[in-house]
Amino acid sequence: MRAQIADGPLLRIPAFRWFFTGRLVSLMGSSMAPVALSFAVLEASNSAGDMGAVLAANTIPLIVFTLAGGVVGDRFSRRLVLVVSNLGAGLSQAVVAFLLVAGPYHLWTLILLEAVNGTLTAFTTPALRGIVPDLVGPDRLQKANSLLGSVRNATKILGPATAGAMVATAGGGWAIAIDAATYFFAAVCLARLALDTPPPSGRRSPLADLRDGWTEFRSRTWVWLTVACFGFVNFLQVGIWRVLGPLIARDTIGETAWGVVLGANAAGVLVMSVAMYRIVLRRLLPVGQLCVVALAFPLIALGLHANFPWLAAAAFVAGLGSGVYGIAWETSLQEHIPREMLSRISSYDNLGSFVAIPAGQLAAAPVAATFGAAHVALAGGIVCVFLLLVPLTTRSVRGLRHG
Repeated sequence: MRAQIADGPLLRIPAFRWFFTGRLVSLMGSSMAPVALSFAVLEASNSAGDMGAVLAANTIPLIVFTLAGGVVGDRFSRRLVLVVSNLGAGLSQAVVAFLLVAGPYHLWTLILLEAVNGTLTAFTTPALRGIVPDLVGPDRLQKANSLLGSVRNATKILGPATAGAMVATAGGGWAIAIDAATYFFAAVCLARLALDTPPPSGRRSPLADLRDGWTEFRSRTWVWLTVACFGFVNFLQVGIWRVLGPLIARDTIGETAWGVVLGANAAGVLVMSVAMYRIVLRRLLPVGQLCVVALAFPLIALGLHANFPWLAAAAFVAGLGSGVYGIAWETSLQEHIPREMLSRISSYDNLGSFVAIPAGQLAAAPVAATFGAAHVALAGGIVCVFLLLVPLTTRSVRGLRHG
């Protein structure tokens, strides 16, 4: 049975309202978790190595199991996948919270639990993208993605600050406990969605489903070309921005100003996520692809040793561009990919876009030691401009229509 899709404001649709509420609470908890976990492990072990190992244990399974998550999201009821994954993630985080609050501290136990949590997230992400078209009509996908994107970006601002306050007062373990509770709450909300009929592909073998997903992925030039370009962009952008950015800022604008720059970027994404609820674009993806070129501006500003106002402005504009593109990409996939393939295409998208990020983070410092951090940032920004314009050279991207 499919949820009844009513007219009127999105939040008046019962199924979407339950989904939105669950995502709001879950995203708030998830945005608190990295900060809380980092400080809690540091407090318990006094070891930066332990902290890095625990955080990596959560991240690596996201890459390793993302294709499996896509297959599962297309083979079974996405509602069921999301309920089970949220319950499992809540349970694993609850045990982590107990160990950090009550002790004793065991590094390998925490690593195992965080690996479980990361694995479950790998199954959650493709199902989340695939379920939205079942909740709202095709003419309101952009509005739904705008609402969900606004929540996601707002929690990225509020969550770390809330986690920092909790760590300072009650301790990181209790912040992790709240994260566990948000997973359980989200599971309850998702259980109320009337989306019980699994897609028809469940009778085929998982490997056959995976091959079919790959065939579908590579048959669409606008999908695979964009994903490939973003794989290279993320390799450059994340490595430079997250690794070299603080290094350059420390010697130029200072640590406090760098925090404001990061906040300006997040604010830009949030502002545009809200604005996209009202903006209607017939060529949604081409416009989004053009706007996301702004992602390279802060890298170029870093390379030119721009002063604080210029760097903050570049970061804000980059956030605006990312806000347009994020909603354009989500909506385009949901409109133009068959629903029975959507989770698998999403998993190939996630894998191609993010698999090179760890390599970029590891390579940034050695390359900067050879050529200079500012030179690497400037060159990386220029290369990103060209990479982000490549998809617009193809008719399949330029001609893709929205709605």
